[in-house]
Amino acid sequence: MIAGTIWRTALVIAALVTFGLQFDRQTRRTPVIAENVPELFRSAAQLPVAARALAGDDPAFALAEAQRLVARRPLPAEHLRVLAQAQFGAGQIEQSALSIQIAAQRGWRDPLAQESMLRLAIDAGDADEAARRYAALFLRRDTADALLEELGPAVLAEPGGEGRQTLITIVGGGERWHGQFLNRGARIMPPDAFAEIVTATTASGTHYDCQLLKRVERPVRSRDEAAADTLMAVIDGQC
Repeated sequence: MIAGTIWRTALVIAALVTFGLQFDRQTRRTPVIAENVPELFRSAAQLPVAARALAGDDPAFALAEAQRLVARRPLPAEHLRVLAQAQFGAGQIEQSALSIQIAAQRGWRDPLAQESMLRLAIDAGDADEAARRYAALFLRRDTADALLEELGPAVLAEPGGEGRQTLITIVGGGERWHGQFLNRGARIMPPDAFAEIVTATTASGTHYDCQLLKRVERPVRSRDEAAADTLMAVIDGQC
């Protein structure tokens, strides 16, 4: 009889644990239920809980929830970024800067971490790092053009400078995204920087699609005649 009671109790506990884990997983598709997940079982659910706390008006509570998120799932870059935002809101400026740096190193696909690192690099005068972060954002199709237009001049202001040289290296080595570079760069990069990058990569052996090169010359010319003339020289030489 005692053995039967133990067995039934074990089954109930197993069922409760299974329910809790499944409930937690469901929050990946339905984040609004996250706060209903018992704290003991929160793993996936902790991210929306921490994000909601971050949007509230209690910095100490937001920090506690963000710390709990990272303690339970320390690897995702997004979690460290949430922690950095909570630390900043709680006045922990140095800790926040460290957390966002780790987040950006760990997750190149987290756009907010990349933007934060880009702005930090600009403030620190690190043109090489800023250009690499700019490229990471540029490659994301969901990055707003307005953000790239805003940050581009600070990253690529100096003709022949370190920022432009870094982009030349990245573009020259990334054949798969040449089309994206031409289409988007012609619209949102400083025109003279765009023309310099195209010229330098072509000189080092990069071959762009001629029809695309000719097509993007027009939006460049509408913004900067001299840059368009530089681009035309590349077109005449390569096409």
